[in-house]
Amino acid sequence: MSKQRSNAKKIEVLQKYEDPSLKAIFIWNFDESVVSMLPAGPVPYSGYAEQTTSSGTLSTKISEEVRKMHETGSFSLGSSDKQGHTTIRREYVNFYHFLKGGNDSLNSIRRETMFINILEGLHPLEAEIICLVKDKKLEDKYKITKDIVSQAYSDISWGGRS
Repeated sequence: MSKQRSNAKKIEVLQKYEDPSLKAIFIWNFDESVVSMLPAGPVPYSGYAEQTTSSGTLSTKISEEVRKMHETGSFSLGSSDKQGHTTIRREYVNFYHFLKGGNDSLNSIRRETMFINILEGLHPLEAEIICLVKDKKLEDKYKITKDIVSQAYSDISWGGRS
């Protein structure tokens, strides 16, 4: 019973913060027909060490960021950042470069360089999310499933993308 309530809460939160960028990362992560054109595994970029070595759990880090977002009235992780980070909401329009059928003429070095540049511009938590999505491993770190996403966003049609 509590699992149903927690899933219902997740669906409610996803619907509340519905955004095309959010749907795009879920499609990249959960749609089997979406094929990443980037190498699997860790991505060497500056900021990676900051994510993996900072103290506290991911939940603690997210809670701190959400508190900051509410204080500033902004609802994107990187937007309240004094370091001038960009956001997934701004960058998701470039994600097609990293997917099969998106920009296949792009050479792999250029594609990987573009990906690293985007990661370095994102808030470290958002960069971590994109690295997980690239390898279709969002579920490894977050309690989110394709079923929950499908219930929250019934307008997403799965498959037939590559």
